[in-house]
Amino acid sequence: MRYRPEHKVEIHQKIVKDASRRVRTEGITGAAVSAVMRDAGLTHGGFYKHFGSKEELLMESLSEAFQEIADRLAQVGEQSKPETAWKAIVKTYLSLEYCDHVEYGCPLPALAPEMARVDKAMKPRIFEELKKYRSRMLPFMPGRRTADKERAFFSIFSTMVGAIEIARMLPEPVMREKVLASARELLLRSF
Repeated sequence: MRYRPEHKVEIHQKIVKDASRRVRTEGITGAAVSAVMRDAGLTHGGFYKHFGSKEELLMESLSEAFQEIADRLAQVGEQSKPETAWKAIVKTYLSLEYCDHVEYGCPLPALAPEMARVDKAMKPRIFEELKKYRSRMLPFMPGRRTADKERAFFSIFSTMVGAIEIARMLPEPVMREKVLASARELLLRSF
């Protein structure tokens, strides 16, 4: 059976998207190649037709995760007035819905401790993804100068990542919402 020329690219992208969600849900070490390939409806043996190594798939998955959340948050920012775009981003990021769906969320609260422990060869690649994420969010941050926007980005996103991590540990939605609301209120009053 002959496939369209785009077929391999489409299958590759499906594997990456599925792996991106699985990695955010199960962690870097929890996402087995066999499970990722099974999710895509393929055999484990077909993996090497698309990727040179598990690390290559992991990096593409992380890149996809950062791109997905950056696109979503940028869309929220673009639909807001320029002076309140960062507030809309904070409200979206620190929502219970976002908190409860790790598979669609930012990879930082899901994977930060694991990303800090990856192989030295992968760290520069992860750092590049973080820089792209920051660059995408910077135009929406409060402040007049680039340095002010960068400080705001690090303060806002560090607070949001920590709040999501803590909230996800709590068993009750009411408790999770309390943590998220506290962080939202703090950030919205701070800039």
